[in-house]
Amino acid sequence: MEGTRSGRGRGRGVRLPATEGGSRETMPELNPEPRIDPNVQVATAIQRMTDLLAHLVEHQGQPPVHQPGNPGNHIEGEDRALERFQKFSPPKFLGGPDPDVAERWLEKMIDIFAALHYSEERQVTFAVFQLEGAARSWWNVVRTKWEKEQTPRTWVNFMREFNAKYFTSLVQEKKEDEFIRLHQGAQLVVEYESQFTRLSKFAPELIVTEPRRVRRFIHGLNVEIQKDLAVA
Repeated sequence: MEGTRSGRGRGRGVRLPATEGGSRETMPELNPEPRIDPNVQVATAIQRMTDLLAHLVEHQGQPPVHQPGNPGNHIEGEDRALERFQKFSPPKFLGGPDPDVAERWLEKMIDIFAALHYSEERQVTFAVFQLEGAARSWWNVVRTKWEKEQTPRTWVNFMREFNAKYFTSLVQEKKEDEFIRLHQGAQLVVEYESQFTRLSKFAPELIVTEPRRVRRFIHGLNVEIQKDLAVA
């Protein structure tokens, strides 16, 4: 019946007991916030981590892809790719003895290339554009050595040379050990992911394939989350 129809639906209020003056006040009913599935959070973090580190193996050892037809298409493609790269405002790197400066520059390059999904050879080419001064002189030596030894222009090889030049053996070993021992602990998944990404560049051989990266990432998660992820 219309007289007894309840007021269910969106925006329905909760009626409070009458006050001393006999009036009733109505408070809006607050809808509870949706519960976020922790499995979804972990899966999202794994996907984001995979995308962020995909440049380590993407097109590894493969020659650059040339556009068919007009030979000028490849040059135009390079120009457009460079324009997209510059829109991220990549920093210059001058070299120097401060490992923190070198690490910040390398992290920025990794972040940019993860967003652009360029081939490894293109990543090396564009990273070199940002080298100036002593860093550029260092690269000229490396380039000559690579040409003589026919070393593939991959991002993994570039990081190996960069680490050897701008991080002492002690720093590299320390960072690699931190990466090997890395576990989530009391961190949020996103915080653990950030640490994983930061330290992984000091141990590229340990995560050279996508399955190995994902497996090591999951291994460092808390056991409870690993179990939930396995069930999911």
